[in-house]
Amino acid sequence: MKFRFLTILAAFAIAVSMFAGAASAANDIDDRYHKQKVVYHINYPGGEGDKAYLGAMRNIQNHINAVGKENLDLKIVIHGNGINLLKSAKAAGKVQTAAANLKSQNISFSVCANTLKSKKIGIDELYEVFEEDIVPSGVAELAHLQAHGYVYIKP
Repeated sequence: MKFRFLTILAAFAIAVSMFAGAASAANDIDDRYHKQKVVYHINYPGGEGDKAYLGAMRNIQNHINAVGKENLDLKIVIHGNGINLLKSAKAAGKVQTAAANLKSQNISFSVCANTLKSKKIGIDELYEVFEEDIVPSGVAELAHLQAHGYVYIKP
């Protein structure tokens, strides 16, 4: 009888610890993401239908949705062929809609001055780019942000 009682007690203790572990795991999922500082790097062509740019912006939106914009300091650095994202966004369409959506969530697009100069592009040719969005060098900006704790992502 004593053995049976101890067996039941042990089984009960295991069940309680498993339930507590499961509850803790559920809380870990809810609290999985805390404050994040992230920089997304876009320096590639968009491809047919700007598919790569749309995919990158979809990834960024998914990141915002998972972490919550209140927990996220997210920047996008654009240089080289990535400048075409903002050129494409100048025309109405899916790229503009996606870029506008990100901008409405206070996501900044930093644009490389070297790229603008080498490609002879004026900011008036780009979607919603202002003087304060221009950085001297896209790659230097990436290094600067990483040195200040931003995690680097290249979608």
